[in-house]
Amino acid sequence: MADPAFLALSVLTIVSAIAALELRSLVYGAIALMGTLGGIAGFFLLLDSPFVAMFQIAVYVGSIAVLILFTVMLVRRELIFTKVEDPRRRLAGVGLMLVAMASLGAIVVHSGISGITTEEPAVDFRAIGADFLVRYWPALILMGLVLSGAVTGAMVLARREDTEDDQRAS
Repeated sequence: MADPAFLALSVLTIVSAIAALELRSLVYGAIALMGTLGGIAGFFLLLDSPFVAMFQIAVYVGSIAVLILFTVMLVRRELIFTKVEDPRRRLAGVGLMLVAMASLGAIVVHSGISGITTEEPAVDFRAIGADFLVRYWPALILMGLVLSGAVTGAMVLARREDTEDDQRAS
């Protein structure tokens, strides 16, 4: 069961990562980035680490990627590339990426990492969650305030630009 799920997650992660790099639209690129980060969370689930997977979804997919998406949508500026790209450069980039992935895969497969055993007890993710809620709650609240301040600042900047453009047109 793990092999088909791993292959599906691998395809999802790699395709959405390539899409995040190659798409011209920043909104679609941010959505593809969310797919990539969600695929990585799926890898953590396959590694029997649900706490890290949920943390990945909450922090990266839920906060960072949505912040990027809101900022792009609020600023409403689209990057327009006027440079004409040579299709051979794109193919060379994809080929180089495939060579790098195959090389890293060969290193991991032949590293002997699957033969590593440990006698340490498993980490209790409930204790980690309790630490977050008991000891580290001020840092979590501070991060939430910083993220909401960034979104508010982007809205103020976008609104200020609109009113200046309206005043110039009048």
